[in-house]
Amino acid sequence: MADAITFARTDEQNMLASTVREFLAATVDYDAVRTMSTTDNAFDAATWQGLAEMGLIGLHVPDQFGGAGFTAIEAGIVFEELGHTLTAVPLLSCVMASTAILAAANDEQKARFLPWIASGEKVATLAVFEESHDNDPTSSATSLTQQDGSFTLSGTKRYVTDGPNASLFLVSASTPDGGALVLVDSDSDGVEVIPTHALDPTRPLAEVRFDHVSIVAADVMQGAGSGIRTAIDMGVACLANEQVGGAQWCLETSVEYAKTRFQFGRAIGSFQAVKHLCADMLVAVEHARSVARHAAASFDDPAESAIAVPLARSVCSDAFVTAAGDTIQILGGIGFTWEHEAHLYLKRAKSASILLGSVYAYRDRLADAVGI
Repeated sequence: MADAITFARTDEQNMLASTVREFLAATVDYDAVRTMSTTDNAFDAATWQGLAEMGLIGLHVPDQFGGAGFTAIEAGIVFEELGHTLTAVPLLSCVMASTAILAAANDEQKARFLPWIASGEKVATLAVFEESHDNDPTSSATSLTQQDGSFTLSGTKRYVTDGPNASLFLVSASTPDGGALVLVDSDSDGVEVIPTHALDPTRPLAEVRFDHVSIVAADVMQGAGSGIRTAIDMGVACLANEQVGGAQWCLETSVEYAKTRFQFGRAIGSFQAVKHLCADMLVAVEHARSVARHAAASFDDPAESAIAVPLARSVCSDAFVTAAGDTIQILGGIGFTWEHEAHLYLKRAKSASILLGSVYAYRDRLADAVGI
């Protein structure tokens, strides 16, 4: 019988959470986030450098490949804190890219590629989707052809997360022998990165075109299918924890405002309509927190994660979207202004709910996993 999963954090995990929270509180500035949200390549370089110095970018990467050797649980803790502050850093993309490399690459490739990513020296991202994120990411029209011992990559990837800031693309491609993952430098001849307008500009997207890009054999990894699926599941687990952090901010902001905003001589939190919104938000956030931690804790158990990952995707997306919308309602007029952070959380909530696939696709997957 498998060991029971516990959601209680250890002292070390609580210390990790408080350390990241304190660092982000001292580093992230909402005025800067608002300014970055008007660009197509939002990137908080100072925070990224700090995360790298703390060893958090390669937290889940084995230490022999330059990481810290922790698990998806610790990665989820970091993402929950990042979600609480809407930090504009490409950690989700780097985590997915490094997870794909761990799943698909040989030891020599891992030793060469992973230290670049784990150190923060290079920003890596998956370039696997060619249409919407609901499409099968392992089905690729992008081709990798071989002639006279050399490889050529051609095709277009769309909605590439953090594409405008990436220095490395991990690209899925079809070959006569099956699917492959190819590591491509953004400065390579034939690579064109076109920023895509995004609902949440603090997580920039891009269309990336590869026009007869020359590839060396050492940069080609087989086993693309399993590598891509594992990487996306890791991304979903991390994203679920990020959504919990964002929903927690909404809850805290709503409750604080409800206690300090007076109308008709009373705090608005004393009115039943507002009180019920806050109570429902609390229930939703705690439910989301449980399933997000379950997804992270069960990531290395394929049978358990087949249920936990799509469940977290569905519950956490709904919780964050609802919490962000209700927060704006509770805040009233101030919640609709540019100067307040509420709109940034609503944009993140809506965009995160479709990133890596819609909740509807994951509910179908969940139904299949439980035999419905």
